[in-house]
This record gives sequence, structure tokens and C-alpha cells, in this order.
Amino acid sequence: MKHNIVMTCEAKTPDALLLKRQIRKCILAALDEESVDVPCEINVLLTDDASIRAINKAYRNIDKATDVLSFPMFELTPGELPEDWSEYRDPATHKVPLGDMAISLERAKAQAAEFGHSAEREVGYLTIHSVLHLLGYDHVDEGPMKKQMRAR
Repeated sequence: MKHNIVMTCEAKTPDALLLKRQIRKCILAALDEESVDVPCEINVLLTDDASIRAINKAYRNIDKATDVLSFPMFELTPGELPEDWSEYRDPATHKVPLGDMAISLERAKAQAAEFGHSAEREVGYLTIHSVLHLLGYDHVDEGPMKKQMRAR
């Protein structure tokens, strides 16, 4: 499957290339695991805490930094992909634009240190988490939707 993953890196970090590879690998694995059988496009912004805070404030009216933000293009049902993707495809590219994600590499590295694992593992987790949001999963509370998302 030929997916288009567009990455923009604002974050100044020497390991950006390694983290970009990890993100690409995790996006492809998550799409495969969720049985997405159409070519898709996902935009990824790698940034820092200040920038993700500004995005969070502008789009969610929450004035604080976070680790990852997801902006799905469509309202999909978790675990129930459309049988016919034709209405979702971009007529110019013939790909399904699933949406955008923003990851604070600054926050991801801090969380990795806090949890005692690598930045690559943390960025991978955040990436898969975001892809699931783009595919309709959510976790507005600690209830069944969060359990469903964690299980995936």
C-alpha cells in the first residue's frame, strides 16, 4: 500500500531523522494492523512544547503543552472502517486524507525519561495513539472507549 506521510520538523533535535523513521514505521504498522486497505495521507508536525501549546490553545482552547494532538479529517467509527472509501478520497491524489498529527518531541523525550524508556519508544507510542484517533478512536474519559483504544 502506498501511503503518503508528510513530515514537517520544527523541532531542533539531533535525532530527528531516527525519530522520523520511527514515526513512519509506526504509522504504517498501525494502518496495517487496523486493516486500512486504501492509500492514505497523514500530515505530521514534529515540534516543541511552545508550539504545541499554541496549537492546543488555538484549536482546543486549552492553554498548556501536551505530548500529541490529532486532527482527524473524518468522523469514523472505531474498528469499523468504511467498505467504500470513494467519498473520502481526494480527487487529485486518489488517497484518503486521514488527518494531521502534531507531536512535541520535547514532551516525548521528557516522558521517555520519566517512564524509563527510549525516546523512540515514546514517539512510537504517541504516533500509534494519534493514528488511532485519526481512525475514530477516542478516550474522553476512563471508560470503555479508552479501554478499546488501549487494547488496540
